[in-house]
Order: sequence, then structure tokens, then C-alpha cells
Amino acid sequence: MSPQKIKFGTDGWRAVIAEDFTFANVDRVAQATAEHWKRSRPKRTRKKVVVGCDRRFLADQFAERVAEVFAGNGFEVVLGDSPTPTPAISFAVKAEKAAGGIVITASHNPARFCGFKLKGYFGGSAASETSRAVEALLDAKPVKVLDLNLAKRKRLVCVKNLHTPHSRAIRKLVDFDLVANSGLRFAHDALFGVGAGAFEKILEGTRCEVTTLNGAHDPLFGGIHPEPIVHNYGPSSAYLRRHPHDLCLVTDGDADRVGGMDGRGNALTTHQIICLLLHHYVVNRGQRGRVVKALTTTSMVDRICEKHGLELLETGVGFKYICTEMQKGDVLLGFEESGGIGFAGHIPERDGILAGLALLELLATEKSSVNRLLAKLERKFGPHRYDRLDTHFPLGKRAKLMKYCAANPPIKLAGSPVIEVKTFDGVKYIAANGAWLMLRGSGTEPILRIYAEAKSDADAKKLIRLGVKLTKQV
Repeated sequence: MSPQKIKFGTDGWRAVIAEDFTFANVDRVAQATAEHWKRSRPKRTRKKVVVGCDRRFLADQFAERVAEVFAGNGFEVVLGDSPTPTPAISFAVKAEKAAGGIVITASHNPARFCGFKLKGYFGGSAASETSRAVEALLDAKPVKVLDLNLAKRKRLVCVKNLHTPHSRAIRKLVDFDLVANSGLRFAHDALFGVGAGAFEKILEGTRCEVTTLNGAHDPLFGGIHPEPIVHNYGPSSAYLRRHPHDLCLVTDGDADRVGGMDGRGNALTTHQIICLLLHHYVVNRGQRGRVVKALTTTSMVDRICEKHGLELLETGVGFKYICTEMQKGDVLLGFEESGGIGFAGHIPERDGILAGLALLELLATEKSSVNRLLAKLERKFGPHRYDRLDTHFPLGKRAKLMKYCAANPPIKLAGSPVIEVKTFDGVKYIAANGAWLMLRGSGTEPILRIYAEAKSDADAKKLIRLGVKLTKQV
């Protein structure tokens, strides 16, 4: 019987637990990764890897298995002592001068999934070339395993707390005294993910009051997908209506992305959070630098950059593209639609915990509610209403659809002439009035994503319907 085919997606390998994500397949992927880093270990790194996991079913045991395979291949392994946010694991990779890192997580995906994320020596998502190289080495060599207890005795595996060094580092990236003395009363919806308790620990002993919601360790995530979107906010929203706070931060399953609600349970979009942070860094902090955003991120970012004379670069979807730009330097902030935000002076990685602290710094600085701050942005830059639809579409027809859409752009969007078509990751139409519509396929599934932004919710929904109509042309 031939081994199961393993295909890496945007940020590593993801599969259903006990179906494809098995110990045998994790062995194969770990061995191929070890083989790659043996052959192509980055300069000035040690023969060392950092391995961590989130709270998913068996994630800690999968992580231990990965550690055993790397130890069997002669690597030193730093193994997280408990489920840990992905940005803390990425931070450890760079701090330990490791060849790379492995995070056992499926991030925001449903509970039945687990994943094997590859992290580069620089503390960010590994490049596509690394994923392709690992895929090419699958089953090239027999799996080598060293029993965990023996590996510990031989000092090849060292179990460490990876939370504390990361927390210390991100405290230095905000005005921590300002936040600590602000008296902010905020909630944190952890969506049953690995970020639970992070803000309580960081702000322990300060004047801030933190209420953690959905903080239990539940591998089924309370029956939701641990993704920071309004669909998952119901119980926490109801709680906030009864018990108002200044803000509610939301982190996803592995705490590398951020969402939020106002203090009374009304959802904030990730786009609103992105614009609030960009405003804060440019206006309140007076910082400069390039701004990088994924194609599917709000065009209010464009307007803010125009206003302040900042260079803006648009990338394909996937934080690895933003990571590449951050490694080049002079990037102030990097944004993606899903709530992934990267910060200057930190690892080139999205960090939901740091993003939450930065939002608290904003509120402590402006001494105003998040809704007043958003209203002020809209008065300056106009309304930007976003919508998205994920629809089933056969993988075999996708190339034909993209070709058709690129060759047949609509004349107008929301009553305004289409002035630009971008085709480097899907197809994106942009109108003169700033409205846009984009169609893009999932990297691994028969799903087509349709994104739209306009000046009103009604127009955004009309654009989504236009996108659906386009899919029927093929």
C-alpha cells in the first residue's frame, strides 16, 4: 500500500486528525523536514529546532513525536512545556538561533483538523521554497526516532517555558507603563484557544482589569471554529451586553491573529482594527516606514497611507509574503484581512497578543472609546464596508474561471468605472471610487472566495452577487 499523499498549503500541512493527520504521517513529514534542514541549514544557525503546539486533540503528543524524530536525526530540540501561542514559538526560534521551528496547530480551523506549520530561522513563516523542498524529501530516508526520555537524558531535548520570553519582549514594544496605569477594563475572548490567560499574566499587578472569556482548555473549541469572526462571538457578545467593558479583544486558536468587539458586544471587523492601529502608529506614535497589506485588506489603509505620505505595498494572500517584506526592513506594519498583523522591531510574524497590547495602548493614549475613534476615521477617510463569501467551486475549473475574469472585467463597480485589474493572486477589480471586487481560490480546497468593499453594506453585497454571477460564466 503506497503512503498517503501529503500536500503543503499556504503555511504548512493541515489535515483531519486520525484520517490523514496520523502519527505515521507526522513521522514522515518530520523526517523530511529534518532531512531538509540537515542539507540546507541556514548560515549562523545551530543544528537545533523549536517545537511547540496549540490545544488541539493530541497536539502535545504529536509535538513530542516530532521532537523524537528530530532528536533521532541528531538535532537539539527545544520543546515547549505547554500549549503555546504560535508567535511565542516563532520568537523562540529566532532567540535560540535555531535552524527552524515546528508548530503543531491548525490555527483557526475546525477541531477535527490539526497541522504542521514550518517556521523559518528568522522567526516567521517559512518560505514556499522550504515547503516544496520538504515535500520533495518525503520518504527519501527512513524515519529515525529517539525515545523522548532518552533524548532528554542525552540533553538532545530540552523542555522550556516559551511564554515568558515572548511576553517580556512584547511588553517592550508598547508603552507598558501607560497601559498598566490606564485602569482599562477589558475582556479577552480566547475562543478556547492557546491565548487564554495571556493578557491576565502580562497585566498582572497593574491597574487594568482583565476578564477572560472562553478560556477553558477544550479541544472541541466549544463547538465553534476558533476564528475571530462575528459568527463565533454570540455568547461573549451577550455577556458584554450584560457586563459592559472598554473593549473586548479576540484571539484565534493559536493566538497569532486578532479580532475584537466594542465594550458592549458589537463586533469590530479586522479591517477596522487594522486601520485603528495604523492611525495610532502614524499619528500618536509619529512613526514612519513602509506599510504592507494583502490584496484582500481594506482600501482605507491606502487612504491613510496617501494622507501621511507612506509607501504602501500590496502582496498576495498569505502572511509569508508580508514576512518576506518585513525581512527586507523599513516595514512599519504588515496587515492581512484575517487579522494577522506584523510589527516593526519584532519577529516578521503575525502576533495577536502584541496586537491586543497595541490596541490597549491606543485607548490609553486617546482616552476615547473605540467607537468614537472609528467614527473619526470614517469622517476623515469615508465609509468602507466589506463583505466576503466562500463558495464551492471545482478545482479543475478554477484556472479557466480566473482566465475568463481577467479577460472580461465588468465596466463598472457600484456605479463607478473599473480602472484597474490585478491578477497576481486571483483577480481583483478596482473602481475609480475605491470600490473593489476580488475572486480568489483556496490553495488546497475546492472553495472560491469572493471579496468586496464599497461605501455601503448594500453596495458591498451587490458586488458579492456580481462575483457569484461571474462564477457561473464557466
